[in-house]
Amino acid sequence: MFYGSHHEIINISNKKGRERFYTVVGYICETDTFGWNRKIPEISEGDLVAFKNAGAYCYAMSSNYNSRFRPAEVLIHNGKDYLIRKREKLDDLLRNQVVIEGI
Repeated sequence: MFYGSHHEIINISNKKGRERFYTVVGYICETDTFGWNRKIPEISEGDLVAFKNAGAYCYAMSSNYNSRFRPAEVLIHNGKDYLIRKREKLDDLLRNQVVIEGI
């Protein structure tokens, strides 16, 4: 959003659905808007939506800002999907925190 990037967004669960207009937003920052009034095949709960370039939502640029877990990563090669990095859990987030007694 800050640098005018364009995020290609596709509904991979309903590629040929009726196109509708969506404003697509994230959940990490108050300014996480990926696209305004985008024509995307109709999206229903449970659909898989792909961001072809996701900025801080991808692992390479991710952080634990606002105590958010880093995402899983999936590689798609020759039409087959492979989990190549697991989604973080609460234990992962707390692992390196130190409790200082008496403070």
